[in-house]
Amino acid sequence: MNISKFTILHSNDMHGDFLAEMNEGGGKLIGGVSLLSGYLNKVRSEVENVIYVISGDMVQGSLIDSEYKGISTIEIMNYLSPDVVTLGNHELDYGLPHLLFLEKMANFPIVNSNLYIKKYGKRLMRPYLILRKAGCNILFTGVITEKIMDTLSRAHLIGTFIALEDAATEIGKICNSYRDSDMDLTIALTHIGLGFDKKLAAMLDPDWGVDMIIGGHSHSILEQPEQVNDILITQAGTGTDYIGRFDISVDTDTNTIAEWNWELVPINDTTAQPDKELEAFIHTFKDEVDAKYNSVVTRFSQKLFHACREEETTLGNLVADILSDVSSADIVMVGSGSIRQKKLGPVVTLGDLKACFPFEDSLSKYYVSGKSFSRMISHIMRIENRNGEGEFYQFNNGIEIVYSDTKKEVISIKVGGESLIDDQIYSITLQGFHYLNSKEYLNITNEELLSHKKPIPISTSQYQVLEEWLRNHPNESRKIEGRIVFV
Repeated sequence: MNISKFTILHSNDMHGDFLAEMNEGGGKLIGGVSLLSGYLNKVRSEVENVIYVISGDMVQGSLIDSEYKGISTIEIMNYLSPDVVTLGNHELDYGLPHLLFLEKMANFPIVNSNLYIKKYGKRLMRPYLILRKAGCNILFTGVITEKIMDTLSRAHLIGTFIALEDAATEIGKICNSYRDSDMDLTIALTHIGLGFDKKLAAMLDPDWGVDMIIGGHSHSILEQPEQVNDILITQAGTGTDYIGRFDISVDTDTNTIAEWNWELVPINDTTAQPDKELEAFIHTFKDEVDAKYNSVVTRFSQKLFHACREEETTLGNLVADILSDVSSADIVMVGSGSIRQKKLGPVVTLGDLKACFPFEDSLSKYYVSGKSFSRMISHIMRIENRNGEGEFYQFNNGIEIVYSDTKKEVISIKVGGESLIDDQIYSITLQGFHYLNSKEYLNITNEELLSHKKPIPISTSQYQVLEEWLRNHPNESRKIEGRIVFV
């Protein structure tokens, strides 16, 4: 038996989480790429054969990333020097042309096997990478969540095989074409969420030889990797608070994993020393951003929260009420995922607001029947949509929705304090993103949204609407008041 040993470190869903934070109540510094780099440096100096991978969503989620449209993030990732990464859905947030620019900036390979240029049937990205470490040949490929289609709704040249069955087939193509008899390990870097990772693993033909799935998107924190179809499946939460670590022994005679150990390593000032050079580099971005965004926009009378995107939140209520005030619609539906921070206030700077609402989406008012709205609500509130991967919404004052998890049905809906009437037409304000993806997220087609009356454009920038309104409405507060109730 010939054994080779090496270490795989992995991150996912870093979302521009550059800066360390103090643990609540004081004590340890947690996360931040300076400490993360310090840990990478430590392991690389202690272990001979180290591979560092990132499973998507490096960008979007911090003011620094938003201000520089991901350029700062790629420069910092170049400093961390991953061996290979795959795309997440947020890599497309700044548009397809900008993604291709960022890809050219990257000093590391980006693999994806299931994004295609439709007309020519050619893959958009490099589909695989073979690394040689510790005498082992290791094949990496990548697949993306079907949410990639959300951002690409207007990019008609680009398509993807998005169903799990198709993603499995794409992995099979790579393995069949490039995994020869001397391939010791095969790893799929995915960005589809833990639940779908397990389903994907069950679909993979054992003869393809996939050994591991290192994933992202669902921000899952695991005690130990899952195992499906003899495939190890893992991810490492979100941000830079943790990093996953595999210490692996591979039998190069049989091309199998002989032994493995995995741990989720906390990134703090106990496990790592900060990388001072990287810290100084980050502050070249931070100082410029701080100078631009430190002015106060407003002050709330209390801190507002958005801790769970799949329930009513005080911050979600305020945002929906602002858009209701501006649009004068009967119903306002704000995508919970467009609110990117878990808390805001009481003092709100321009930087705080920009970090919380980074998307420059449009707003328009449409018209739906009560019956159609009830169907939309049934689709949104169902249990399987509340799994950390579905799309959920916040509603304006006057909306009261009661949903029974036991009966799996809507019990009651009120609009403006009155019970919903099936054949009455209601005005409804939606963000452009959710109109473009209305069939998948809302169970209503674009054609039906346009069938009753011509839509009314409200704004080309929801962010500008929020900023202007907040500057003129100090001391706002909101409570949980039963807009969404599950029984």
